[in-house]
Amino acid sequence: MSILLNGVGVSRGIAIGPAYVYVRATIKVTEYNVPVKHQEKEIKRLHRAVEAASAQLHEIRDKIIRDTPEDILAFIDSHLLMLEDPAFDEGAASIIEEYSCNAEWALQVQCDRLVQVFDDMKDPYLRTRKDDVLHVAQRIQHCLAEVQAGEFEDVNLKGKIIIADDLTPADTLMMQHQKVGALVTEFGGPLSHTAILARNLGIPAVVGAHNARMLIHPGEQLIVDGNYGVIIGEPDRRSLKHYRGLRRELRARKKELNELRNTPTITQDGVTITLQGNIDRPEDIKKLKLQDDAGVGLYRTEMLFLENNEIVDEETQFKNYKRALFRLKGKPLTIRTLDLGADKEINEAFGQGPMAHNPAMGLRAIRRCLKEPETFINQLCAILRVAAYGDVKMMIPMMTSIGELEQISGLIEQAKAQLRQRKVRFNENLDIGAMIEVPAAALSSEIFAHRMDFLSIGTNDLIQYTLAIDRIDDEVNYLYNPLHHAVLQLIQIIIDASKKTGTPISMCGEMASDPRYTRLLLGMGLEYFSVQANVLLEIKDIINNSDISKLRPKVRKILNCHDLHDIEIRVAKLNK
Repeated sequence: MSILLNGVGVSRGIAIGPAYVYVRATIKVTEYNVPVKHQEKEIKRLHRAVEAASAQLHEIRDKIIRDTPEDILAFIDSHLLMLEDPAFDEGAASIIEEYSCNAEWALQVQCDRLVQVFDDMKDPYLRTRKDDVLHVAQRIQHCLAEVQAGEFEDVNLKGKIIIADDLTPADTLMMQHQKVGALVTEFGGPLSHTAILARNLGIPAVVGAHNARMLIHPGEQLIVDGNYGVIIGEPDRRSLKHYRGLRRELRARKKELNELRNTPTITQDGVTITLQGNIDRPEDIKKLKLQDDAGVGLYRTEMLFLENNEIVDEETQFKNYKRALFRLKGKPLTIRTLDLGADKEINEAFGQGPMAHNPAMGLRAIRRCLKEPETFINQLCAILRVAAYGDVKMMIPMMTSIGELEQISGLIEQAKAQLRQRKVRFNENLDIGAMIEVPAAALSSEIFAHRMDFLSIGTNDLIQYTLAIDRIDDEVNYLYNPLHHAVLQLIQIIIDASKKTGTPISMCGEMASDPRYTRLLLGMGLEYFSVQANVLLEIKDIINNSDISKLRPKVRKILNCHDLHDIEIRVAKLNK
């Protein structure tokens, strides 16, 4: 008899194949007393386990396919760096000395402490990084117990559907090496390592499928729909026929979209649309180039600081930005200045203070940069310097007032004066834009448009601030909706302000990356999209098959609607 399970689809695609239920060896950690005279021996045992865990990861990394992109290998590297961090080794050793306990228990206590730090973070991406701590601690525990965690070397996984409670980056990469059909986990969310890696590797995946290991038997025939988060066990003939047909359609669709690579983006009525990509690091450009020879409309520079967990000096920033620019081979690069804050923090934090009660409303982005100008000037110098080598623009996040703009202009002049004094090459006429993501800035967008070289709409925060909804709070995130009448009105105000002043306007938030809203935004007058690489060709196809002249009257009617359900129905009709 067929069974149906639901989870969260995090990597699109359909897979059909036998189930491989992965049961990781579990270690039951108990506490026991270690006499003072044996503590040194116990600490050495801990150190040996850490070294063994590191050796295992190095061995796994060496087995990974050679042409695997560096940004994917970075997941393994982050675990290796964590094993070198004193937070694990020395922290657990201190607990052994303080409480006279065994290494396993000390490691568990230290792991719980570190996990709590991540749990207290507001930023959804950083909060899910507690998985790194758990995965690394689990590997050390296996080494302490001298139990194999299981790395799939002796199992043929080709075409199989992996069912697991959770997967480490090492697990996922080794499975990709074996060409698995799909991944299903009981835990995790859209920002988990499994989700991110599965999307990057093109493996269909569903997470949050509770009790999957209990309900699915080894070898059982499965259908996994990564688009909608559906798992069907022992499917009947009708279901198999349906999903095999869908799989053929998806493969044909992918082939069709690949034919759009490096072709113009032009609507049916002859309007040329600029379509660019979002990146976090220079290595992401390789992934973008696999989709299209596009420029970058959003380079999130804070990731360099977060990954190094420290303030990065001017020279390091300059080299990173220059590497990104050169990889684009003449295409434009828009660099967003730091969007650090109390919820996206680093150890060597500038302007340290108590954790804000509501970090999204607190000292972050340009507010933080203006409070600690020395770090900001270093970044300004790096961006001004790289702009001398190609088509570079600078974008300021979370602008709210012209007063801030005056302060920013003053700091830019200081940065230029420093570079002149040092006789360093830089661009005197760098284009500077404002990221409009606060309702106050949206309502003042015409004023900003007169003063800036370009504007960019950041929909993630604009929607959050407009609707007073924390989109990562499970209690209220169901209210987070880009189609709310107030959100659409603010977006239209920003676009109209740019048209009136002749100021270029783009959108780089998640709304731009969602194919459901492409035609709506075209009808509102948006002609510049900066999107995630994996949806770029799909959005290009929608644009190429749209007629803006026919969309405009329909979109005007949508903007005059106040009922959310009515708006959603009308937007769905646009896409038909």
